[in-house]
Amino acid sequence: MSRKPTKSTSASVSVKDATLNLLRAFGIQKVFGNPGSTELPFLSDWPDDIDYVLGLQEASVIGMADGYAQATRNAGFVNLHSAAGVGNALGNIYTAHRNQTPLVITAGQQARSILPLQPFLYAERASEFPRPYVKFSVEPARAEDVPAAIARAYYVAMQPPCGPTFVSVPIDDWTQQTQAIDARDISRELGPDAGAMKTLAAAVTASKRPALVVGPAVDRAQAVDLMVRLAEKAKAAVWVSPFSSRCSFPERHPQFAGFLHASPAQLSDALRGHDLVVVIGAPVFTFHVEGHASIFDGATSIFQITDDPTAAAVSPFGVSIIATIKPALTMLLDLLPETKRAVQARRTLPPAPAATNPIVVEFLLHTLSQAMPDDAALVEEAPSHRPAMQNFMPMRGQDSFYTMASGGLGYSLPASVGMALGRPDRRTVCLVGDGSAMYSIQALWTAAQRKLPLTVVVINNAGYGAMRSFSQVMQVRNVPGLDLPGIDFVRIAQGLGCDAVRVTKSSELAPALQHGLAHDGVSLIEVVVDSAVPLLYTQKS
Repeated sequence: MSRKPTKSTSASVSVKDATLNLLRAFGIQKVFGNPGSTELPFLSDWPDDIDYVLGLQEASVIGMADGYAQATRNAGFVNLHSAAGVGNALGNIYTAHRNQTPLVITAGQQARSILPLQPFLYAERASEFPRPYVKFSVEPARAEDVPAAIARAYYVAMQPPCGPTFVSVPIDDWTQQTQAIDARDISRELGPDAGAMKTLAAAVTASKRPALVVGPAVDRAQAVDLMVRLAEKAKAAVWVSPFSSRCSFPERHPQFAGFLHASPAQLSDALRGHDLVVVIGAPVFTFHVEGHASIFDGATSIFQITDDPTAAAVSPFGVSIIATIKPALTMLLDLLPETKRAVQARRTLPPAPAATNPIVVEFLLHTLSQAMPDDAALVEEAPSHRPAMQNFMPMRGQDSFYTMASGGLGYSLPASVGMALGRPDRRTVCLVGDGSAMYSIQALWTAAQRKLPLTVVVINNAGYGAMRSFSQVMQVRNVPGLDLPGIDFVRIAQGLGCDAVRVTKSSELAPALQHGLAHDGVSLIEVVVDSAVPLLYTQKS
């Protein structure tokens, strides 16, 4: 976002007014929150030009702000209740950290005059509470320092790699006087080292079987089209990094090779046929289980392009180039010569699954993929069904797919609400497991109140499918707490104001999806599926 430089002003205003004026200058049109007593002075006489989005629990509030920030590519602004509210929100603050989503999180604090007495609802060492999962955290020393702290929090949140920041504000600070401050322009693109890029270009040119491994930073940077042009010029196979939380390459493209496992052995096997691997916008690599990663034994050259210095520092092998994605891809595209290298065979998708009763999840996913509008965004939290999704729901590329990078449940349902708020002219679809849905089910209320264009598809296999799978892989038995019988998602959704239906037969699925995707407002479709356990990893891992 570009702003014209403004002349600094010395006008004296309240801390609250100075903060609201900063939000306007930053283009922040919504504040997400769940209010408590220590936030009331900030919320009093709320202005008409900034939309206050109420969530019914703090984790949902953070998830909504995260989805909205990803949709708009501007920081989400959140106002939480002091220590207890921040505590409730921490799971999704961690997810925002892993998602690299820009958030400015403010939280109330008791009055400064009674803090030494450890009053009710105060936060002891407030700035330490959300660490280490925020990029910047402060409780300003003086009331008049609050606007400057919030400005700094915004700049830091928006600087790649993006992430959440935190400011604790005592209740009596908002009415104090301070000097108004102006919003500043700070550039966010970081160009790559030219020498390192020439070395990479030479390696790609000399390679016989190059592979590009794409991660979520490509989609975040709106660089998917650039990524396609690079892959086509290099005639390289394109893989998706393990646990990528966004779609950074169109999955029906002829050069799309597939998805890398988070098992060291399975990932190494997949990349064994390549003499060069270039990881773009992702770590090298994110693993979930133990095993030998032969990819690091030295037979394959590895390069990395990342906007995250930490991801570069922890890479165990190869050359890392720190840069934001667009300048790096643009330079590499310019440096690469045309090549006569043969393009490898494309990924073969399985045939459409048959309609059966009980419904198998593959049939559900294929039918949903066929029914969704072309411009819809999918927000997903059904981890046990991710392999089936990758086979039967190929994503189109830029701005089409979102999930949590943390592995922590309770993110995607509220994130889909925020996504729908940020994309009100297009349909958002939330695909969520029954166990995942119950973490943040109250987010449906916010969506229903606003009649958002949101369709929620609950995959009901009556349990935690991912844990069932891991129980098999790890060969452990009689694990308690994996079954979830008796939850009626239709009644819950209707009680929160949504249109809702349950599907138990394959013949009912397509009509239910057609109705739900066209519904003017929020619809929920609960699909009861076969509870057979998919394997996320092979026994070899």
